[in-house]
Amino acid sequence: MNVEFINPFISSLLNVLSTMAQTDLTPGKPKIKKTEVAVGDVSGLIGMVGPQTKGSLSITFDGELAMTIMERMLGERPEKINEEVTDMVGEITNMVAGGAKNLLGDKGYEFDMATPVVVSGKDHTITHKCEGPKLIMPFTSDFGAAHIEVCFDKL
Repeated sequence: MNVEFINPFISSLLNVLSTMAQTDLTPGKPKIKKTEVAVGDVSGLIGMVGPQTKGSLSITFDGELAMTIMERMLGERPEKINEEVTDMVGEITNMVAGGAKNLLGDKGYEFDMATPVVVSGKDHTITHKCEGPKLIMPFTSDFGAAHIEVCFDKL
């Protein structure tokens, strides 16, 4: 998978969380993901289709990190993952994909985005509807982990 295509998603996530929630993440080492089981408690998934390729992005947060982000964005901390938290994760997913879309547009890649879907719960699954490998990128913070998964048909 082309790093030039992945980096905009990483930088967009770091920018969105830093700007919107005063939360810094530390990137880890990417690897290929073989299963559909999520590595966190709540995930946003968004499909992307363009003339060059189609693919999807998911962002998964540990529950503690998601609730900390919620508290920092809205001033209230939920006791557990609820509808407001899942709405926020969907909006973050949308903002990250939108930011990456702008960065990729500058490089000549165009795509349209679907509406994000959010799934939560222990061992929930994320199904990417594309043929290519699923790249997973871990991030750490003082409040838990986040993971980006990106999958595209061809580049």
